[in-house]
Amino acid sequence: MYYIGYDIGSSSVKVALVDAITGKKVIVLNEPETEMEIIAPYPNWAEQDPNVWWQHVCTATKKAIKVTGINASTIKGIGISYQMHGLVVVDKQLKSLRNSIIWCDSRAVEIGKNAFNKIGEKECATRLLNSPANFTASKLKWVRDNEPELYNKIYKYMLPGDFIAMQFTGEVNTTKNGLSEGILWDFKNDELASFLLEHYGISADLTPTIVSNFTNQGIVTQKASIASGLPVGIPVNYRAGDQPNNALSLNVLKHGEVAATGGTSGVVYAVTSNVESKETSRINHFAHVNYTQKQPILGKLLNINGAGIQYRWLKDNLGVSSYEEMNRMASNISVGSDGLSLIPFGNGSERMYNNKTIGTHFCNLNLNKHTKAHLFRAALEGIAFSFAYGMQILKDDNTTINVIRAGNDNLFRSEIFSITVATLIGHEIEIYNTTGAVGAARAAGVIDGDFTAFKNNSITNDLVKTYKPLKEKALYLLAYEQWKNELETILKHK
Repeated sequence: MYYIGYDIGSSSVKVALVDAITGKKVIVLNEPETEMEIIAPYPNWAEQDPNVWWQHVCTATKKAIKVTGINASTIKGIGISYQMHGLVVVDKQLKSLRNSIIWCDSRAVEIGKNAFNKIGEKECATRLLNSPANFTASKLKWVRDNEPELYNKIYKYMLPGDFIAMQFTGEVNTTKNGLSEGILWDFKNDELASFLLEHYGISADLTPTIVSNFTNQGIVTQKASIASGLPVGIPVNYRAGDQPNNALSLNVLKHGEVAATGGTSGVVYAVTSNVESKETSRINHFAHVNYTQKQPILGKLLNINGAGIQYRWLKDNLGVSSYEEMNRMASNISVGSDGLSLIPFGNGSERMYNNKTIGTHFCNLNLNKHTKAHLFRAALEGIAFSFAYGMQILKDDNTTINVIRAGNDNLFRSEIFSITVATLIGHEIEIYNTTGAVGAARAAGVIDGDFTAFKNNSITNDLVKTYKPLKEKALYLLAYEQWKNELETILKHK
C-alpha cells in the first residue's frame, strides 16, 4: 500500500509516493520541469491560475503511477501541502473566478496596515497573534474594493490547498490551521476571526466548512478520478501550508524544535507552546499542524526574502556552471571573505526589518584583492548572518531553540553556510533528505494525531548528517559583527 503527497508551490507541483508501512520514498517528481509562470501585470502583483495547478497535479500523478508501475488501487490516502497565504475565489459551480493572488503579491499591504491601526495592536496581538498585514484576509478585502462585480459572484474563498482538495473531492472545506495562515483565525475565542471580516465588510458565510487537518476531508470523485488517474474513493486525509508541512516533514512538532529552509527565500519556523509574543509584524504566528485549543502549539515564522535568490543571481551572472562549483571556490577563501561583506536583501521588502526595502549591497569590495570566489563566500556568509540575525529576534521574543532541522537542499548543501549558522547560533543543525511532498504523503497516514510512526520513519529514512558548532568561533563572530555594522548603517538611511 502507498500514500501520495502533493506540494503545490509557486514554481512547480511536486508529487511523492511513499510506502504506507515504512514511509520509504518510492518516487518524487516535479511538474512542470520548468518553473510555472507568475503573472505580474502590475508592479508588486503576483498571480497564478489555480486551474494550472490542478492540471499539473493530474499530469504528475499519472506520470508517478506510470514510472513506478504500481497499481493505483493500492494508493490509500492523499496528503496536500501548498503555498501559504494565497487567495482563491470560486462561484457556486465551484469554478475559479479569477487568478489566485499568491503569497508574494503585495497589493494589499496598505489594507492590512490600516486594519492593524484601526483595530489596534493589542487586539490584533491578543486575537490574531499577528497584524492582518498582506495576508489572505487583506487580499480578499482588495478584491471586494477593486473588483466589486466579481466579488458579488463569490460563493467561497479558500487557500490554494483547499482548491486542490476541492478538485479531488468536490467538497468545499478548509482547516483551522489554514485560516490561521491567512490571518483569519481568532485564537482567543478559538473561532473564525469574524471581527476582522466584519471590519473588512466581508460576510463570514463566504468561509468554507472547517475540518480537522488530519481527518477524512472527502474522497476522490469520478470526475477527479478520470482527470488524475487515482481511483474513486481515495480519501484526502491531510492538508497544511508549506512551512508548517515542511516542519512536519522534518519531524518538528514539539516546543523548542525549529525547522529551517534555505530556498529562494529563507525561513526559520520555531515550534512553541508559548502563545504570548511582543512581535506582531516581524514574526508571524500560525497554528501548527498539531495545534489544539487544549494544547496550543504554534509555529513562529520568520521570513528572509533575500536568501537563495542572491546565490542564484551570482551563479546566473558570473559565469559558473553550478552551485557545487561555487561552493568549491568559496571553500578556498578564509572566514570573513577578506573583509568583503554582502548584504543579501535584494528580493523586495524584508518583514524582519519592518518591511523596509534594503536591497543587495557589496561592502568593502577591493578591486585589487577580491575575486569571484570572495563574492561566493561573502554571499554564503551574508545569508548565514541574516539567519543568525533573525534567530536572535526569535530568541528576544522568548523563543526556545533546542534543535534545528533542515532539508538537504539549496543553501544547506553548503558546508560553509551550515557551519556558519550553527557556529553563530550555538546549536547543532540536523540535515534530513526529505521534501514537503514526502511529508504530506506520510501525513496522509497519521491516525488520531499519533505521530509515532511518522517520527520513526523520518529518522530511519531521512537523517543525513549533523553540523556541529565550531569551538573556535572568534573569526565568525568578527565577520558577523562587521556585517551587522554595515547592515545597521544601511538601515539608518532607509
